[in-house]
Amino acid sequence: MSTFNLPNTTPSIPVHLHSDLMQDQLLSFPAFKTWLSTLQHSLTLQSNRGHTFNSAPYRLREIDIQSVDFFGGGRLGFVKLKAEVSNDNGEKLPGSVFLRGGSVGMMLILQPDDAPPNSEVDKQVILTVQPRIPAGSLALPELPAGMLDDSGTFAGGAAKEIKEETGLEIPEHELTNLTALALDPSSTSDTAGQTDEEEEENLQDGVYPSPGGCDEFVPIFLWQKRVPRGQLKEWQGKLTGLRDHGEKITLMLCPLEKVWRLGGRDAKVLSGWALYEGLRREGKI
Repeated sequence: MSTFNLPNTTPSIPVHLHSDLMQDQLLSFPAFKTWLSTLQHSLTLQSNRGHTFNSAPYRLREIDIQSVDFFGGGRLGFVKLKAEVSNDNGEKLPGSVFLRGGSVGMMLILQPDDAPPNSEVDKQVILTVQPRIPAGSLALPELPAGMLDDSGTFAGGAAKEIKEETGLEIPEHELTNLTALALDPSSTSDTAGQTDEEEEENLQDGVYPSPGGCDEFVPIFLWQKRVPRGQLKEWQGKLTGLRDHGEKITLMLCPLEKVWRLGGRDAKVLSGWALYEGLRREGKI
């Protein structure tokens, strides 16, 4: 195990590396860079006289890299670390962190093209059903998750399955970022309950499913499409969530008004549904 000091830090912040990880790999890991810059910015806010911790500010003193996982091709995938964040009184903040970075969740809604315009009639949400070993599940219904590729198109295993089963592709220009729209301070004058620290922290425009232990943030995007009723009915009969023998991921259609119940174990589903309903009530979508 080797140790180095974080660049451009005073006083020095030592980082104890795992034996499988090199300094350059860690410092170039996007999830680590985002987490570190976000935390450091939040810590600087303590100098503001009105900050909760102004009288006894906390600082990052040390980072211990405990384990790492690599993806195919030697690409760094996950990092588990322990960050010591404490004040001069010896008080510490919990600092066990699982770094994996952000992804995107897709609220994909289909509606028959003969339904009344601007109505919620007969809307269906596309869900994936797949194994999620960390949850102990072999068949978890959830919103499709993935990434936006270099061209801005929804990509990943769920996107591939959607294209194979329906022929649908989801380009960036047809997406609405529900999370960014909801968090946009210019879109509302209602800041009740929001502290000065929350307004100034540089958090990501995404939902944090498990902020007590993981840096993961998930922007929720909305994509709506009107399709022929016959086509939608065909997909309803085909996309039932039932998998062929050995099939790892499949799709199902769920009525919009029931998605909060069927997908109630998935934070993306509940976040997407809440954002959709809240923004729709405010006339933002």
